[in-house]
Amino acid sequence: MTEDSALEAARLHCRSLQEALDGFRRTGLPRIADWGGRLAGVLTGGGRLLAAGNGGSAAQAQHLTAELVGRYRRERRAYSALALHAETSSVTAIGNDYGFDHVYARQVAAHGRPGDVLMLLSTSGRSANLIAAAVTGRRAGLRVWALTGPGPNPLAEAADDALCVAAGSAATVQETHLVAVHLLCECFDAAVAAPLARGAAAVPGRMS
Repeated sequence: MTEDSALEAARLHCRSLQEALDGFRRTGLPRIADWGGRLAGVLTGGGRLLAAGNGGSAAQAQHLTAELVGRYRRERRAYSALALHAETSSVTAIGNDYGFDHVYARQVAAHGRPGDVLMLLSTSGRSANLIAAAVTGRRAGLRVWALTGPGPNPLAEAADDALCVAAGSAATVQETHLVAVHLLCECFDAAVAAPLARGAAAVPGRMS
């Protein structure tokens, strides 16, 4: 590949990403804002987020849980969030004993409680292990959300709610998913902070 062709490939990729982000801005932002508020209600009430994906989507899922257990921007308390693919002994034992399609579903059955949130990320929306996890999660009373590539797809249909990114490549879908993860954390933090700010404003004599 020549330098000129490499530069053109990079430009095409950037154009594809911009188009995906434009679509996400129009249709995805309200859903992410809603999810952030709902997630704040679950986690501040003692619930838990479970997250999973395969390959690059596994990294995105773990990025999300790290931001919740640690912090995104502002200092705040830690919240319960588990990346199921990071449980290596469980993943390999379940995969060996039950098959790879069950590596997440069995963990959801073990760790999930009614009212918890299960976030599943997939560029294709066709991963059998994530679909099985969605089915198990809904049966157990979890709220199941999916971040996927172009819809419709089986994972989006298996979830309670889904945000499907319209993009021509898995790389562009993953890049848009990263933006969605960061915005979810942004909306989560804003929702968590809002009641605290209202409480502080209600204290007589407190300076703003």
